[in-house]
Amino acid sequence: STGLTEEQKEFQKVALDFAAKEMAPHMAEWDEKEIFPVETMRKAAQLGFGGIYVKPDVGGSGLSRLDTSIIFEALSTGCTSTTAYMSIHNMCVWMIDTFGNEEQRRRFCPSLCSMEKFASYCLTEPGSGSDAASLLTSAQRKGDTYVLNGSKAFISGGGDTDVYVVMCRTGGPGPKGISCLVLEKGTPGLSFGKKEKKVGWNSQPTRAVIFEDCVVPVGNRLGAEGQGFSIAMKGLNGGRINIASCSLGAAHASVLLAQEHLTVRKQFGEPLANNQYLQFRLAEMATRLVAARLMVRNAAWALQEGREDAAVLCSMAKLFATDECFAICNQALQMHGGYGYLKDYAVQQFVRDIRVHQILEGTNEVMRMIVARNLLQG
Repeated sequence: STGLTEEQKEFQKVALDFAAKEMAPHMAEWDEKEIFPVETMRKAAQLGFGGIYVKPDVGGSGLSRLDTSIIFEALSTGCTSTTAYMSIHNMCVWMIDTFGNEEQRRRFCPSLCSMEKFASYCLTEPGSGSDAASLLTSAQRKGDTYVLNGSKAFISGGGDTDVYVVMCRTGGPGPKGISCLVLEKGTPGLSFGKKEKKVGWNSQPTRAVIFEDCVVPVGNRLGAEGQGFSIAMKGLNGGRINIASCSLGAAHASVLLAQEHLTVRKQFGEPLANNQYLQFRLAEMATRLVAARLMVRNAAWALQEGREDAAVLCSMAKLFATDECFAICNQALQMHGGYGYLKDYAVQQFVRDIRVHQILEGTNEVMRMIVARNLLQG
């Protein structure tokens, strides 16, 4: 809580309490049975967590990016997978709130902020992951509609959610030919692939989203034609902070689990906590967690302030925090010995759930490219 305002400490406390009471007791079951915990997320939305940085006139909480990071870190201590989906949902609602017109904002945002309805972000395709600007899903303009064809891969919530924010090609090749459309579940021609079997993130379904001659009103386009790639990238700057914050929560929880295990577990006649090597490792884990947290919060502040270096700071924070936090969780598992590999112990789930954070919202290799490009262009 160091450096936070009284109001931010209150947000943090509410989120930590919700994570401890409503999420942590169910985390293992949601993972094992692959349950999408809709009712729990709706309870979170009652606390204002369904549209955290969305304007209040359409049901949002109107909080800052730093407030959002604090909340997602706290929630992630209870279930990282569920919180990560909530972060993607929040990003989608923010896109509609920010780039939509008044009619679109009032049509979509209130039911999304209350989590009566859920949203999915559709950018990645089977043939375009890191090279998002090469996407092939096409939207042909026909009068006052678009006819959408193509498919998206690895879509969080796909098939179970109600609103799909889709990046598609309305013009020529490259980023300037991409636009953003909002589709609703039930649109003729919208279908879904099989539910993917994943290492972690099992409390949220992941499917391919398929468009076959989907007719979408022009009134469902966010922004102007050709603005889609810009909208996608601006969304991802915040998404990178959000997913890094989820990693912080998992690492924080894992440090506490390791601390408890070292105190309780005895080997060679004394607690593991008396072993200086393990003491030093625990100290390193806590130090790296605090460093990552400060980096994420600095980037969140820069994004909120609209600073020129915000995008590169978001990339740095996502790269550093997701790498360091995975290492922290993995070390916590190691400290548990054989017990850490059992599903009875929560530490293994944190390891599985945050591994993908080094891949999504832009791989950490792409984060390095963004930072290097910024440095070399002066």
